[in-house]
Amino acid sequence: MSLLPERPTYHPDHPLGCHRPRISDRIVFDKLLQLLRFGCSYLATADTTCSATTIRNRRNEWIRLGVFARLKQIALES
Repeated sequence: MSLLPERPTYHPDHPLGCHRPRISDRIVFDKLLQLLRFGCSYLATADTTCSATTIRNRRNEWIRLGVFARLKQIALES
């Protein structure tokens, strides 16, 4: 079961049809788990695989999509 919608790895609205590839949701999710587990800052968690801005932006996107509310429900039902 997927909590996230399928998305292209490129930006479809870019005039040239290209853009930097989207960072994997798995990488960002792992970074968010590190933030929760260790209580460190976004900058401390960021590295060459994912920037602090990407982590924050994806967190905000997932909140808007209701991903964390659904994840909480799944955890409670388990």
